[in-house]
Amino acid sequence: MEIQENIINKVAQSGLVTLDPAQFYTPGERVVYDIKDNLFHGLILKEKDFREFVKNHDWSLYQDKYVAVTCTADAIVPAWAYMLLANRLAPYAKQVVFGDADVLETVLFVKAVASFDVEQYRDQRIVLKGCGDVPVPVSAYVELTQKLTPVAKSLMFGEPCSTVPIYKRKD
Repeated sequence: MEIQENIINKVAQSGLVTLDPAQFYTPGERVVYDIKDNLFHGLILKEKDFREFVKNHDWSLYQDKYVAVTCTADAIVPAWAYMLLANRLAPYAKQVVFGDADVLETVLFVKAVASFDVEQYRDQRIVLKGCGDVPVPVSAYVELTQKLTPVAKSLMFGEPCSTVPIYKRKD
């Protein structure tokens, strides 16, 4: 007696479209510039010394890099100091943000998602992939949700075989 079993791939038949937020990852080197190294005794920023540093530092080291400018020391740093750094980095860096590495990653993802055309996903049942090799900030999922909700038939999070429903249009 021969038993023939047909395996049916229900995921493939479901009509779900998987969108991997990792596709919005911006490749390139990331650098955090910590102004704490410019503080006198780790406490205060001396304007004259800081301006001398900014004038003489080789800013070309940041060529084509994504730079986050921050201060991890418990010190009061005037806004002009960050502005001065941004001004010197601008000709070299691809992007300069105020904040840490997480803020930098968020800004890069948000910019990439902003230019994303969602029309190809109109009336689709979309799954935003939940895991992968590239860490995706929560902010990217929020941005994608905002962009996709007006056009999607439904929006889910996870993998096609195990999803968490986020939105379903009532027709």
